[in-house]
Parts: sequence; structure tokens; C-alpha cells
Amino acid sequence: MGSLPELTPGRLLSSWQPDVPALLLVALLGGLYGWGVLRLRRRGEPWPVARVIAFAVLGLGALVVATMSALAVYDHELFWPAAVQNILLDLVAPLGLALGDPLRLALHALPEPAAGRVRRAMTGRLVRLLTFPLVSTVVVLATELTIYFTPYFETALRDNWLHQLMYLHLLLAGCLFVVPVLTREEALPQWCTHPVRAALVFLDGIVDAVPGIVVMTHGTLIAGAWYLHHAPSWSPDVQHDQQVGGGAMIGIAELVALPFLLAILVQWARTERAETVALDLRLDRELVPAAPTEGPQQGADLVRPWWETENSAVAQRIRQQGPGA
Repeated sequence: MGSLPELTPGRLLSSWQPDVPALLLVALLGGLYGWGVLRLRRRGEPWPVARVIAFAVLGLGALVVATMSALAVYDHELFWPAAVQNILLDLVAPLGLALGDPLRLALHALPEPAAGRVRRAMTGRLVRLLTFPLVSTVVVLATELTIYFTPYFETALRDNWLHQLMYLHLLLAGCLFVVPVLTREEALPQWCTHPVRAALVFLDGIVDAVPGIVVMTHGTLIAGAWYLHHAPSWSPDVQHDQQVGGGAMIGIAELVALPFLLAILVQWARTERAETVALDLRLDRELVPAAPTEGPQQGADLVRPWWETENSAVAQRIRQQGPGA
């Protein structure tokens, strides 16, 4: 039987516990990102505040909530907090980190030799393979299904270090798809234009719901031996708990798909606007007005009615031929 008090809405908000590896990761990512922003501002180069907020609140914030909130306190007692944890790490945190555009920040903030190494690493064969849209989508799906339908998850509940490794596994798998699609066009094939990316994000939203559907409808308990042994007396039926967890996974996956798609559409609109401005500037430089080739009289003739100009031409020919013509 579990020794934790009943999970009420109040305890869901107030129950927290430290997680040292997660704190170190958050401090490392936040420190590097803050250093990059500060370095740019010292050079007089702006960095969007909205990106800083997305990285810190949605990205790092999701990491903190997933690993240190009531979800982490109760994930060994109930299945649904663990399911929400995993989906936050797999979908929400990668989206927030990607919206912060940390790779572009690194390329702008780092000295050129270091920036060059980062650029070469991001365009290397292994990274291009792993971030290929269809490959990364399969990796995310395979990660979720492997966690829930192999001994991976139950073993992680027993071994804290494997649990921490699972957190990192989920975060990296999610970043493989989200970060290149939102921030690194160089890592994507040339055919992966903004319309194609929008279609891939829509498809990914459907694929991300698959693990939740399978978990919710699966007849066999996931990590059943563990949760049957550790379920507290106040908890619902373990099978019902699993169904709640699967439903939460589906709901969060679909909610994340909408801002992800909106971010792609905003990028698409900005790119089209930038290309239009660049085209207008090029046309302004290339299309120089033609200079007049004749004197002012011809310009005046061009604006006179045709019958006047034609009669003048006839009279001029008569004068030239003389009276005996």
C-alpha cells in the first residue's frame, strides 16, 4: 500500500520534490541560453523576448514540472502522473525549447570557429539521418511504445538512474523531430518546404496520439505488477488509472499539435513576406527607366492626338516635294 496522502487538486499544485539531475540539466541549458542572449545584447544585436519566454517557461518549465512537481511525487503510486510526465518530456518541453531557437542563438553568439563546428555537426550525416522527418517521427513513436510495452518502464520505476535515463531518452527523441522542423532548415531535405512541414506536423499530431490510444485501450496492465503492489487505498482501480493516463496522453498530444502547426504557419508567412521584400528590392535595382532617344519635340508628339501628328507628317512631305509634285 502507498504511504502518500490522497492526490487532491490542492496537492497536485503544492506537492514538489527536488530532482538533482533534472536541476543540473535545467541550470545548464538555462545558463548557456542566457549567456548567448547576453553576449548578443552586449554586441548590440537584439534577440526576441518571446523566444526567451518560450525557452524558459514552456521548455525549461515543462522539464521542471515533469520531473519535480506532483507528477514526479506520485508517479510511483499512480500510472497517470507517469504518463503525463512522459508526454510533457516527449512533446511539450521539446516544443518550448525549439521555439526558443537555441541553435541559431548558438551560431550567432559563439566565436566563428566554434560556430563552424556546431554548423558542421548539425549538417553531418548522422544528424541528417536522425532528423529526417519520417525517421524522427518513427523514433518518437517507437520510443513511446518501447517504454510502455517492454520491461523498460517497470524497470525504470525500480531503478532511479534508469528512470533518469528514460527522462533524457524521451526529451532527446522529441527534440529530433521538433527542433529541425522549427529551427534548422539546413538539417532538412530541400523538398521539406513550409507547406510540406505543415503537412508533416499535422501527420505527427495524429501519430503522437497513437501511444495514448494504445495505452487507453490495452487490456493488459502496463507495469501491472508494480502498480498493483504500490497502489494506495484511495486510488481508483488500476485499470481505470491506466485508461485515465492514456486519455491524458491523447489530450496533451492534440493540444500540442495546434501551437506547433501555428508556429510553422507563422514562419511560412514571414518567409513569404521576406522573399517578397527581397524581390521588390531587386526589381527596383534592375528596372531602370529608359532615357528618351529623341528631342523634346518627339516627346510632345507622343502626347498629341494621332490625326494631328499624321496631318503634320503629310504636310511636311508636301513641302519637301515642292509645288510641282
